[in-house]
Amino acid sequence: MLVLAVDTATPAVTAGVVELTDGRARVLAECVTVDAKAHGELLTPHVRDALAAAGRTLADLDAIVCGIGPGPFTGLRAGMVTAAALGHSLDLPVHPVCSLDAIAADAPGEPLLVVTDARRREVYWAAYDGARTTEPAVTPPAELAERVAELGVVRAAGYGAKLYADVLGLPVVGPDHPSPAGLVAAADLTTDPGPLTPLYLRRPDAVEPGARKRVSPR
Repeated sequence: MLVLAVDTATPAVTAGVVELTDGRARVLAECVTVDAKAHGELLTPHVRDALAAAGRTLADLDAIVCGIGPGPFTGLRAGMVTAAALGHSLDLPVHPVCSLDAIAADAPGEPLLVVTDARRREVYWAAYDGARTTEPAVTPPAELAERVAELGVVRAAGYGAKLYADVLGLPVVGPDHPSPAGLVAAADLTTDPGPLTPLYLRRPDAVEPGARKRVSPR
């Protein structure tokens, strides 16, 4: 099975081609650029370049795996719309994966806290002990640090863990951002994919305008 993996839930613009043979995954090629302002511009070229480096084409793909966050609205939307459009045009299944799960898949072992930067002095996070043990959440780092003992985690992964290492007080392991290998490892490709629903965790900044004020005639 040949899988295209994409993720734009973090500042990293990630695309990779992963081959699955007898349950074993091999990354044939990947393109990753860390630039929080370039998801829309770089993702499609990264998909093209990863396929070219792997010596494959879109017609060779059997499935797509897409990180669904948590992440900021603009960046996350770029990856999900791209994955959905490719899946629709190529008639391929698009498997959604929590981006925190993908990072955890690259750091197996003892209980783990995966933390990514949510900006605004907050972090996205979830705890793992083999499988995810909490729902993804967004919290100030100091509040998360108060829950470390309760969560039973002994190490942390993700860029947010590195950024707030002094606050969380945990050794940092694993990748800063989701990798193609982690995305595919976290996906269940044996079943029909679930809905491609983004994990925003925050209300959008944009709101519908209120009613216009009446202007009294003079």
